Amino acid sequence: MQLELSAEDAAFREEMRTYFTTEFPQDIRDTVLEGRELSQEQIVRSQQALNAAGLAVPHWPEEWGGRGWTDLQRHLWHEEMQAAGVPTPLAFNASMIGPVIAQFGTEEQKARFLPATANLDIWWSQGFSEPDAGSDLASLRTTAVRDGDDWIVNGQKTWTTLGQFGDWIFTLVRTDPEVKKQAGISMLLIDMTSPGVEVRPIELIDGSHEVNEVWFDDVRVPGDLMVGELNSGWTIAKFLLGNERVGVAPVGATKRALATLKRNAGDLLDDPLTRARVAELENELLALELTALRVVAHSAGGEPHPASSVLKLKGTELQQAVSQLALDLAGPGSLAYGAEDDSEVPGWARRSAPTYLNLRKASIYGGSNEIQRQIIARTILGL
Repeated sequence: MQLELSAEDAAFREEMRTYFTTEFPQDIRDTVLEGRELSQEQIVRSQQALNAAGLAVPHWPEEWGGRGWTDLQRHLWHEEMQAAGVPTPLAFNASMIGPVIAQFGTEEQKARFLPATANLDIWWSQGFSEPDAGSDLASLRTTAVRDGDDWIVNGQKTWTTLGQFGDWIFTLVRTDPEVKKQAGISMLLIDMTSPGVEVRPIELIDGSHEVNEVWFDDVRVPGDLMVGELNSGWTIAKFLLGNERVGVAPVGATKRALATLKRNAGDLLDDPLTRARVAELENELLALELTALRVVAHSAGGEPHPASSVLKLKGTELQQAVSQLALDLAGPGSLAYGAEDDSEVPGWARRSAPTYLNLRKASIYGGSNEIQRQIIARTILGL
């Protein structure tokens, strides 16, 4: 089955493909296509190039850089971007806090933060999860206590992805401990250079430094940096997480990873069982793509279609399945992940183990897959 596009949408897809493959910085694309890690400078330069072309935040309100595209056009933009090896705009900026400020922020907050957020002049971090409040986010214990016009924040956040690069952090805090736990939460924007903010690295099983703990020790936050009304943080968090989960199934990137593996693996694919395994993955990716189109077509007002949980669940499973296939095909070559570039072991094989290990997290972040199964059972199956 293939998507049949109208002439207008086919022209749109070609426009996106041409920009991504001929005008976007080639060195950044090469880094992605070769499976190497992007530097902070490359991530910033990538988003600034997209923003200059009007392609960084097309889903935002048009007065703040949005394009007014249809859901299908947004899907095509995202798919062509991933297929070309162009990094998607930093999710914390483009898909999380940007839409939140546009929806709930004051006019002063919008003017101050949205242009810099779209251009990655501000690198945002996410301050949601805590050691005892991950999937059960409403149990968070980081507190904000009023002190005149300001708030004094104390507590700890964890699994803060790329927090070592963060300039600001959007943070859920408990502002009323006396009410039902969902009702006493607010959102604050916190400058990460503020006295009392400390970022501590967490080393992942692949040896990388990607996530962090963030500690707040009597951090003073001006009152005008609260987003939305006092104690409205849970409503804002649901809006934000809805946006996060819709984009959590990287169909284009997973298709590209599988296609690249097929090119690199050569005669390793001669085995009929391996070919059948590849064919099954390709079929499941097509089914996931069609599901993604259905989800965006039925999502409105910040409330995602319940099938967005299917995207999160199946999308992360397929990411992991492709990385598992690469690891299996690399065999003993996967043990050479620490070797230099002059190694006789091909680069794809050397990178297979770190990629496999890193993607173990995919079924946990954005709401664990166990939680997604509960959502599917309740909201789709009515169990």
